[in-house]
Amino acid sequence: MIGRDSLRHQGMRKKLVEGLKIKGIRDEKVLAAIGRVPRHLFMESSFLSFAYKDQAFPIGAGQTISQPFTVAFQTWLLQVEKNDRILEIGTGSGYQAAVLLEMGARVFTLERQMELFQKTQALLPEMGYFPACFFGDGWEGLPNLAPFDKILVTAGTDRIPDALKSQLKIGGRMVIPVGHESRQEMLSVVRTSEEEFKTEKHGGFVFVPLLKGTVNH
Repeated sequence: MIGRDSLRHQGMRKKLVEGLKIKGIRDEKVLAAIGRVPRHLFMESSFLSFAYKDQAFPIGAGQTISQPFTVAFQTWLLQVEKNDRILEIGTGSGYQAAVLLEMGARVFTLERQMELFQKTQALLPEMGYFPACFFGDGWEGLPNLAPFDKILVTAGTDRIPDALKSQLKIGGRMVIPVGHESRQEMLSVVRTSEEEFKTEKHGGFVFVPLLKGTVNH
């Protein structure tokens, strides 16, 4: 593994996990995964002292590494099972993908910012994580690799993209924040038949927007 994962870092992760339990995350599989992923290695060195605080931080290209509570909450809602084929929209730092991989999922992750895509595609394998990384438009998903058991969207949108709904298998589950630019409602969406979807709301969050197109620099 690149960098150092010291006993101090492991102790800080343990403290983070205890804090997530206090905030209501009860899923032992999710907590164990977060306890194993070295979040400090996904962050700029200037933020290392903040790596295990329950906060979001900048990662470049106008994006952030999500707050650990948000990662844990979305992962819990996704109901990850071993060998699930999961499409992640918005690779970002790669931290969320690493958590899913720690839970035994097969992760297909899509990033629209070339800068982040190249950085994460190099970083994750060095850390022992091997998702399938793709550069492209999150609104379009990965139709050639569909259907997926689960879809996780890590950016806010004003509506659920039709392309993503069509790429979810029947019985599959999507977790996506939907709403206005300033605040979104976390939704879990289960595809119950070819045309029908069951949606549940799980409280307010704030995400960077899910933008269309790609950024090649």
